[in-house]
Amino acid sequence: MHRFPRINEYKALTYRILLAYLFYFIARILFFTYNAKLLKVDGVYEFFALCYHGLVFDTTTILYVNSLFILLSVLPLKINTQKGFQKFLFYLYFLTNLFAYATNFIDFIYYRYTFNRSTRASLDTLENEQNKMLLLFNFMLNYWHVFLVFIVMAIIWVTLYKRYKVKLLIPKMSIKYFAISTATFLVITTLSIGGIRGDFRKSTRPINLLDASRYVTNASQADVVLNTPFSIIRTWNTNTFKKINLVSNQEIDSLLIPIKHYQNNPATKPNIVIFILESYGREYVGAFNKDTKIPDYEGYTPFIDSLAQHSLIFTNAYANGYKSIHGVSSVIAGIPSFKDAFTSSPYPKQKIESLVSTLKGQGYDTSFFHGAPNGSMGFLGFGNILGYDHYYGKTEYNNDDDFDGVWGIWDEPFFQYFSRELTKKKQPFMATLFSVSSHEPYKVPEKYEGKFPKGKVNINQCIGYTDFALKQFFKAAKKESWFNNTIFVMVADHGNTVAYDEYLKEGNRNTVPILFYSPNQKYVGVNNDWAQQIDIYPTLLDMMGYPKPFRSWGRSLINDKEVPPFVVRYSGNVYQFMMGNYVCTFDGAKIVGYYAKEDKDYQHNLINRRTPEMEAIGQRCKAFVQDYMERIIDRRLETVK
Repeated sequence: MHRFPRINEYKALTYRILLAYLFYFIARILFFTYNAKLLKVDGVYEFFALCYHGLVFDTTTILYVNSLFILLSVLPLKINTQKGFQKFLFYLYFLTNLFAYATNFIDFIYYRYTFNRSTRASLDTLENEQNKMLLLFNFMLNYWHVFLVFIVMAIIWVTLYKRYKVKLLIPKMSIKYFAISTATFLVITTLSIGGIRGDFRKSTRPINLLDASRYVTNASQADVVLNTPFSIIRTWNTNTFKKINLVSNQEIDSLLIPIKHYQNNPATKPNIVIFILESYGREYVGAFNKDTKIPDYEGYTPFIDSLAQHSLIFTNAYANGYKSIHGVSSVIAGIPSFKDAFTSSPYPKQKIESLVSTLKGQGYDTSFFHGAPNGSMGFLGFGNILGYDHYYGKTEYNNDDDFDGVWGIWDEPFFQYFSRELTKKKQPFMATLFSVSSHEPYKVPEKYEGKFPKGKVNINQCIGYTDFALKQFFKAAKKESWFNNTIFVMVADHGNTVAYDEYLKEGNRNTVPILFYSPNQKYVGVNNDWAQQIDIYPTLLDMMGYPKPFRSWGRSLINDKEVPPFVVRYSGNVYQFMMGNYVCTFDGAKIVGYYAKEDKDYQHNLINRRTPEMEAIGQRCKAFVQDYMERIIDRRLETVK
């Protein structure tokens, strides 16, 4: 004891930290088990290789979370080994560790909806929810097994912790005691700094989410390497909105044409009605899957399928984000969300040219409808920034008899309310409705139990119910005087639970239906080219013959001959830019991959065999990201008058 003071304490500290590594390893196994269909891992050897690479990310997390615990464990205090102090360390250890550890368990379920580890931006989604406790209770009820596993893990962890006890010793406050304690403290501090950074090299920055992609052969594997508390910690105070300078302004103007002015149609003032359908991925809609050749395919939208025969539909369309609020900013304002949501950044409070502002300038009444508690999802706040004249939520609906008990008013009655309110409005009007019912916990009203096919995954019957609600809406609306002078749009905010392997592929994730319906059937047909949510805003302005220039990163899907069809999004910790025959991946500084558009799993990187077409796509990708960052940061999201 006297030859090396405090050896028992240091052994205990080492044991307790190693326990954290063990349980993070178990959490990684459980994360993979819950999401095996979404994570492309080729065998046990590759899985353990990913776990090995994950150790560096676990180290950062464990040292962050346990920094105070480590500090108090190694400081040379007279009370270090006393029972009261050790009890305090016990509670500190588990309060911090179990809180962080629990976030891994949330992603056992949440990952299947976002295809990414949760980040700080994920927490922003909850900020505007008034019924947080109800949502938590519902999550616990539906995914009780996750909570049960967490509790079992916590009990085992506590039990193992208690197996190694620090012996009570009264230290002699000698020079040797303080010298060895100080030296040990400095060594542990140095190692901790290196562990938190990811290495000791001065030339490298601290590791972040992107570094996980260095070790993978498929983009989804990065989420096996990562852990959720790391993703939250590393994005907590970060601002990923940073300017880059890779192309000239002249090139941006020629490649993107960020200021559009279409003169293809005479100026008209049709009503605009936009349905943004919650979690309504392309996979579920039969009319959008006729050419997918999926064996034993089943769709769940008989009404939309029938409406599609009289509409203009885009069967190769993508969401420009992965959360509901991302869908609103993309569809209404033409602003995509990449690593972090534009709406969660420091920059959304600025003048934003959008469908709302352009149509208000033409004398339109503008309104937003969402059957959830007012403010849910951040729609009310962002809607106020965009300048909607009216917001209609659960408060305005004012009948809790139609409340689903979790999220909001059931779609069928709320859609009927939507129709009645539109009939009261003076034309022309622009109205956006964001649906509610096609969402976890995947229930339908009791009176409709058994009416809609349960399908292959839990959301399918809800898709059928919302389709039925749309049918009832159109049945009522077509009797009204405003109906024939209206352009209807249907689009999803993002995808949801996946049933078919085809939609598990990276290149098919978060694909959405886009449909334009006009009762005069001016726009009818099927388009299989690249399309995206941010194209809806310029397409509508083109259709109505909007007479002025306007800011838009998207393109008109009906007449634009200058900007070729393309898609831009962020997935697998890289930007993806799809155009022509290829998909380009970009890490924010350099191009890291090119893939043939048929290579939906992104298995064959063609970067060493690049062609002029690939180089041109890469240049467009860099131009887009550069202009996106500059306009948002410089607050230039409207046309300069």
